[in-house]
Amino acid sequence: MSQTLKIGILEGDDIGHEVVPASVEVARAAADRAGLSIDWTEVPIGRRALDTHGHTMPDGTLDTLGRLDGWILGPIGHREYPKVSEAINPHPILRKHFDLFANVRPTRSFADIGCLRDDIDLVIVRENNEGFQPDRNVVMGSGEFRPTEDVTISVRVISKEGSRKVARAALEIARSRKKRLTLVHKNTVFKLGCGMFVDSCYEVAKEFPDIAVDEVIVDTMAMRLVRDPQSFDVVVTTNMFGDILTDEAAGLVGGLGMAPGLCIGRGSIAMAQATHGSAPDIAGKGIANPFAMVESTRMLFDWLGRRRDIPAAVEAAALMKRGIDHALSTPATRTQDIRGTGTQRDMVGAILAAIRQKSAGGRSSLGSLGADIS
Repeated sequence: MSQTLKIGILEGDDIGHEVVPASVEVARAAADRAGLSIDWTEVPIGRRALDTHGHTMPDGTLDTLGRLDGWILGPIGHREYPKVSEAINPHPILRKHFDLFANVRPTRSFADIGCLRDDIDLVIVRENNEGFQPDRNVVMGSGEFRPTEDVTISVRVISKEGSRKVARAALEIARSRKKRLTLVHKNTVFKLGCGMFVDSCYEVAKEFPDIAVDEVIVDTMAMRLVRDPQSFDVVVTTNMFGDILTDEAAGLVGGLGMAPGLCIGRGSIAMAQATHGSAPDIAGKGIANPFAMVESTRMLFDWLGRRRDIPAAVEAAALMKRGIDHALSTPATRTQDIRGTGTQRDMVGAILAAIRQKSAGGRSSLGSLGADIS
C-alpha cells in the first residue's frame, strides 16, 4: 500500500482561514520529521467558494474528495450565507456522501487551562447521518416541514443499520481504551426510536464480549457529565443527543476551542472536523484557539496511519501530540480562552518548536496515544 497520504485542505469560513492553515503547517512539520509523504490538495468550499465559483460546494468537489485519503474541514459559517440556492451547508452532504456515520469527539483535561476537573478523559461517539437533523435524515426533501402556518413537524429517523454501524465503531474504540462503553438514550419516552437504538447496540455488543456495556438516560447523562465525568470512558449516542452532550463536555475542559472531532465510516476515508463554529466575531484577530483543529488533524493522521498500516503517519500524530502538550503547558503559549497570555501564532510556534526538537534517539518513537480513536 502506498506510503503517501493524499489529504485535502478545506478552509471553510471565518477563523477557518486561520486555524486550518495552522493545522496544515503543524502537520507538514510532523510529517517531515516522521518521513511521511503527503500529497496536499486545496479544495474550495464555503463563502469564498460561493464568491469565486458560484457555489459553496462547487461541481467536482465530491469527485475530488473521493480520490483522497482524508481531508481537513474548517468550520462552516452557513448561518451567515445569503439566502440563495447556491449557498448550501456543505458538511452534512460530505458526511452522507462518504457514509461518515460516526462523529468521534474526545474530551480531555489539561492542567491549568480552566478545566472543571483534572481527571476527564472520555470519547463520545455521535451517530452522524440520521436522527433529528433534517438536512441528513431523508433522501429527498427535509425531515422538518410546516403543514400549516401554526404547526411545524420534525421527524427523527433511527434505523437498525445506522445504530449498528455507530455501535460497532464505538465498541472498536472502547476495545482500544478501557473496554467500557456507555449507551446514552431516552427509551423511557422514545420507546420505539431509542428502543431500536439500544437494542441494536446490544446486538452488536455480543460480538465484543470483552467490552463492559452499560446505559444511561440522556438527562441523567447531562447531569453526570458535570458531576462525575471521570466515570465514563467511551459513550455512544444518537445524533442530536451527541451534538448537545459533546458541547456540554467541552465546557468542562476549557470550551469549544478544546473540542476536536473526526468523522469516520466503514471505509478508509476520514474527515477532520473540529466541533466549534466559524466564530466571525474573532476572525482575523489572531486569537482563535487552534487546538481543536490541530488535534482533529492529529486524530486524522493517527487513524489513517493505523487503518492503512502507515507507521510514519502514526509517528507524525505522536509528534503532533508532543507539540500540543508542550504548547498547552505554559500560559505564554496558550490563547486567552484557556488562561493563556499568548496569541494563536504563539501557540502554533510552540507546537512547531517541540515537533522539530531533536530527541536523544534521533527520530521519535513515541508510540500509540492513550486516547486514540483507532
